[in-house]
Amino acid sequence: MGLCFSSVSLCCFSSVSFLTEEDEPDERPQFAGGKVTLVTTKDAWDRKLSEAKTQGKIVVANFSASWCGPCKSVAPLYIELSEKHPSLMFLTVDVDALTDFSTQWDIKATPTFFFLKEGKQFDKLVGANKEELQTKISSMVVSEAPGGQK
Repeated sequence: MGLCFSSVSLCCFSSVSFLTEEDEPDERPQFAGGKVTLVTTKDAWDRKLSEAKTQGKIVVANFSASWCGPCKSVAPLYIELSEKHPSLMFLTVDVDALTDFSTQWDIKATPTFFFLKEGKQFDKLVGANKEELQTKISSMVVSEAPGGQK
């Protein structure tokens, strides 16, 4: 399981950074895509959680950093899962853009995935454990389906 530590980086740094919608698409790192929304402000976070609550969706929030190797390695799977499970809302939070906010969520390592229902955390996964991430998301989709079926 890969981890990058927020306060003391054990990963290699790179020049990749999170970009917004205004940036060139071919320069955008692959942290957002598919049905993943990149969150870079507290207001955007609040809007997405409100939207999820209104739509009755579970939120999967990936707290990542652009310099974190394990974050980069799990990102393509995360994007694929977002396309496969549209009944969930997938967010990626840039811990460097939202330092204080990430501290409030007690992020000590990246990636850290939080699973929220009606704005409240009910599960968490620390690290780039692809198999466990897939398992958790698949079980959420099954439990949310009528009659427990996909």
